[in-house]
Amino acid sequence: MPHPLVAVLGIGLMGRPMAARLAEAGFAPRVWNRTAAKAQLLAGLGAVPCASVEEAVAGAAIVISMLEAGPAVGATIEAALPALAPGALWIDMSSTRHDEALGFHARLGAHGMRFLDAPVSGGVGGAEAGTLAIMAGGSLHDFQEAAPVLAVLGSAQLVGPNGSGQVAKLCNQLIVGATINVVAEALLLAQAAGADPAAVRDAIRGGFAGSRILEVHGQRMLDRNFMPGGQVKSQLKDMHNVLAAAAEAGLVLPLTSAAARSYESIEGEFGSADHAAALLALERINPGQRVGSGPDLLP
Repeated sequence: MPHPLVAVLGIGLMGRPMAARLAEAGFAPRVWNRTAAKAQLLAGLGAVPCASVEEAVAGAAIVISMLEAGPAVGATIEAALPALAPGALWIDMSSTRHDEALGFHARLGAHGMRFLDAPVSGGVGGAEAGTLAIMAGGSLHDFQEAAPVLAVLGSAQLVGPNGSGQVAKLCNQLIVGATINVVAEALLLAQAAGADPAAVRDAIRGGFAGSRILEVHGQRMLDRNFMPGGQVKSQLKDMHNVLAAAAEAGLVLPLTSAAARSYESIEGEFGSADHAAALLALERINPGQRVGSGPDLLP
């Protein structure tokens, strides 16, 4: 069976490896980016760079967007609408607010198009390896149609109706953002109390405190490697989106609020740094205390 015509909009840190995997799998995706040179870099892999959103989506059965935030997704949908094929399936894999995802679904549906919100977890490494965790919200029929494309990118699960993918991603980011801050506190406590923080991390990795955050970001903190990966500004956007969803649901989330304040304190200076830079925020409120002795690796 021939592959459906796929367009990928947004060739950034995540979009580029995702489009590359689709190209290598034989989909020959049309690719567009606001900075055209980023899309051109994929031509050698079998992707088809396009000069405009309209050119990219014309005739496409499936459109994937991986953009910075909800406003960029909304603007791109508006630009694409006149050129979209009737019944096209738009899969937004960006991280947006729950209410934004519902709005995109309604806007596309009013024009006879279909929509899945399918944000991801796994970072650039997961995008490159095709091991992303994909959380999809929408109809079972649309999810099944998208499944062969999503399978190239990672492991996808339908978690509920439209908007539910973004809710699942917010839950994921709540856990990630809060846990990064807790790991930073644990390593700084180990250092300040006279223990070897690297040895402490090794000692607790196999117990109940073990996690991917301790494994990956704990090592980043020990190495003082804050080159992105994920970014402080992206994590902070997600924390704000979590708090907005909580307010809609009538909830107070004190740990998420604390994590957001941590990232807010360093966004201006370290917005492009990896979100493991939560350690830097913690060290700032503990003058004279520092994990390790190496220099900071920063973008």
